[in-house]
Amino acid sequence: MADIKDPENTILMELSGGTVVIELLPEVAPQHSERMKDLARAGLYDNVCFHRVIDGFMAQTGDVANGNMEKDFNLRAAGTGGSELPDLPAEFSKLPHDRGTLGAARSQNPNSANSQFFINFKDNHFLNGQYTVYGRVISGMEHVDAITKGEPPAKPDRMISVKVAADA
Repeated sequence: MADIKDPENTILMELSGGTVVIELLPEVAPQHSERMKDLARAGLYDNVCFHRVIDGFMAQTGDVANGNMEKDFNLRAAGTGGSELPDLPAEFSKLPHDRGTLGAARSQNPNSANSQFFINFKDNHFLNGQYTVYGRVISGMEHVDAITKGEPPAKPDRMISVKVAADA
């Protein structure tokens, strides 16, 4: 596992293949980073599926309203919801959407991000300045690369557990 420099701003995401360590970037996107920590601490990301996984592009997850694979799960509804918390305003920065970065998923409205996010499989610079970057994978990208592909995947993978490293 990666050397964790700031446990309060590090997420440990357990996938079937192993742990993905994510460094949050609160200095760039404070509200998005805080939202991820709040949802992780509440256990709301646990067992949420990867509902949209496009080979060579990204893996999307985080629908805490419809994506929990242990609570009335409906794969067709996964990806249509967020949390009961208000949407977040865009926190665009100069950070590029490089391989391993976390981007805030949203609707057409730039200020509609909520609980959903995606992890870039490759550099996706056409997204720069359009979607908030608020974290980066610092260890375990091979586990992200192994997530089952599909829109939606026939047998989706899930985030088994998501924790703030300071709490683990």
